[in-house]
Amino acid sequence: MAEYCTNCGTQIVPGAKFCTNCGKTIEKTITKDVITPNAPNIPQQQIQNSPQSAIWFQNFYKMRKKVLTLWNKYWLEDQNGAILGFTKQKMFKLKEDIRVYTDENMNQELFHIKQEQILDAWGTFGVYDSTNNVRLGYIRRNFLHSAFAKDTWEIFTNENQQVGKISETSTGQALARKYLPGGGLVPEHMTLELNGQPVATVNQQFKIIGDIWEVNCHSVPQNFDRRVILGTCILMANIERDRK
Repeated sequence: MAEYCTNCGTQIVPGAKFCTNCGKTIEKTITKDVITPNAPNIPQQQIQNSPQSAIWFQNFYKMRKKVLTLWNKYWLEDQNGAILGFTKQKMFKLKEDIRVYTDENMNQELFHIKQEQILDAWGTFGVYDSTNNVRLGYIRRNFLHSAFAKDTWEIFTNENQQVGKISETSTGQALARKYLPGGGLVPEHMTLELNGQPVATVNQQFKIIGDIWEVNCHSVPQNFDRRVILGTCILMANIERDRK
């Protein structure tokens, strides 16, 4: 059975001592039918004990905004429309600290997204499994790209190694949304790349009232925890659009 690097998810050549993609020493590998987040230093038993962990390895998600409310509130849904999580953004905060719960009662927390520093124009955020407070990875806003051209968010492992990015597909649409009157109504269409390869799309539907995002993880590695991707979408919906 094929084995994969625990750091970047690349298939390991039999007998190799180093990963051909990221160069990490091969101490332990994972087989393709084992599901673990694509981040080092996460004990296997912690992930298996995480509540509803299997729902974060699906290939399609929808994020839908609750309308007519003071706060930014979103539901996370699966392909069949079943509710997977609920989140809302606090109105007054020094640092972003966004919590995702099982439902609107907000009694059981699933994961959270926490800004690492207060004064951080680039916007560096950790995505954490709330059950064990295990960090799944980092997300960082590319300030220059996002401010003047295409919205771009970079994805890092816990070892501060960049493994991917989510950026807008069309430069023309990005510029229109930023600089043309009424450009805020132009929906965003984005592509997720991991190790230089496009593996997922993040598409916002056109909607004057409300906000709907669809995440299609068509080629995301099986062992990559989708909460890192969903965390990026939540940040884009709450932060990028608030700055336009």
